[in-house]
Amino acid sequence: MPKVLISDKMDPKAAQIFRERGVEVDEITGKTPDELKAIIGQYDGLAIRSSTKVTKDILEHATNLKVVGRAGIGVDNVDIPAASAKGVVVMNTPFGNSITTAEHAIALMFALARQLPDADASTQAGKWEKNRFMGVELTAKTLGLIGAGNIGSIVADRARGLKMKVVAFDPFLTPERAVEMGVEKVTLDELLARADFITLHTPLTDQTRNILSAEALARTKKGVRIINCARGGLIDEAALKEGLDSGHIGGAALDVFVEEPAKASPLFGTPNFVSTPHLGASTTEAQVNVAIQVAEQMADFLVSGGVTNALNMPSLSAEEAPKLKPYMALAEKLGSLVGQLTTGAITRISVHTEGAAAELNAKPIVSAVLAGFLRNQTDTVNMVNAPLLARDRGMEVREVRTEREGDYHTLLRVSVKTADGERSVAGTLFGDQAPRLVELFGIKVEADLAGPMLYVVNEDAPGFIGRLGTALGEAGVNIGTFHLGRRQAGGEAVLLLSVDEPVDADLLGKVKALPGVKTAMGLSF
Repeated sequence: MPKVLISDKMDPKAAQIFRERGVEVDEITGKTPDELKAIIGQYDGLAIRSSTKVTKDILEHATNLKVVGRAGIGVDNVDIPAASAKGVVVMNTPFGNSITTAEHAIALMFALARQLPDADASTQAGKWEKNRFMGVELTAKTLGLIGAGNIGSIVADRARGLKMKVVAFDPFLTPERAVEMGVEKVTLDELLARADFITLHTPLTDQTRNILSAEALARTKKGVRIINCARGGLIDEAALKEGLDSGHIGGAALDVFVEEPAKASPLFGTPNFVSTPHLGASTTEAQVNVAIQVAEQMADFLVSGGVTNALNMPSLSAEEAPKLKPYMALAEKLGSLVGQLTTGAITRISVHTEGAAAELNAKPIVSAVLAGFLRNQTDTVNMVNAPLLARDRGMEVREVRTEREGDYHTLLRVSVKTADGERSVAGTLFGDQAPRLVELFGIKVEADLAGPMLYVVNEDAPGFIGRLGTALGEAGVNIGTFHLGRRQAGGEAVLLLSVDEPVDADLLGKVKALPGVKTAMGLSF
């Protein structure tokens, strides 16, 4: 039974879902890094929020860990490259708190428009400064969205309900999606020049860091009001303060900061500045939603192999997993076969799906091929870290689809390119379940790929099979199955034999010494 640790405070429904899905769960919160290292080795999954730091050091001690699930969007507290190298899937729940975060952005926009925090403090101080707090209406104002993904689209919908005009800057926003959202797609420069309010809804990347730099802020409309409920680091905080002090920026509301917890920000006390302590996801509904979602995602992965909202491997739904499982088994076997039979540096590996296979989600199939291929070079590879290891080795990975059927209803071909040329193997599924090799380096051959095997390339001549059988018999090696293929009569032939025990070096030497043998190798699956 899989075992999961919940290491941060989480809604009790998460543990309930794990148990209902057949996953053992421990709720142990508040552990120090050293205490976590001492126990993490016994768990297959780790469910966290923002408190637990999943560092490289922690991962080194997580000898059985297969998945880390973050109940929320941000994974700043997870070393994703180290997790990927370790073969650990990292998931988040990007949609569980979308509405909550969008509503917080709208709330801060209202707070800025009507100076609500200052008006509240003034009124409770007994001042009644009715003439001091002159607000602005949102109706007919232009809202500039930087980032028009899930949360940004919800903000746009709410803003349109307030009769605002919405313009959006997002390199990934298609014209069709912009029309569907009811927004105008613009460049960043256009947005800065036109927006009365700007709200940010983009992740923090090298491309988005300081997207509202001092230069960008200087190009904004005078009196602009800026809201950030996304990530600290999207705005140059020093430049923002200068803009507020000068009056060029009419107001700013931040829920996130470059350094958190933000206890001594130079922005504090600045006129027309509103701040909240990273409350974007802090509603009862959101916390329940993300707890439920992370438990469902992790349970799907540990029980059925489904991968949802993973940050370091292709998604694979729980519904897809059973259908793809035999294909992934075939893919891993073909990858392993071509890896064992190929010598020299690989510059390119191509995965070609044909017929029924071409209609499937190919990303997990490609990952399985790479995992099988690289398993001959390292014993720590799996589907998560295989693409990373392939890239580190300078391998180009290609994916090719052909929807038409050829000789087989469904076919998977794996080709590798080396300095000596290109070689390929191909396989199919018998009964849509049983993996079967059907072609080996251009030679038709039908074979199961299981257990220890002997691979022989020889000249097709009478008497060879008898001599090979005698050699194996004298060595006490029993043949399980025997598969033969050849290009033409009297030409080159390929033999694949499954044997009951691995072929040792002494027997391999005797096989290589047989007349007509060109190549002989022991294989393992």
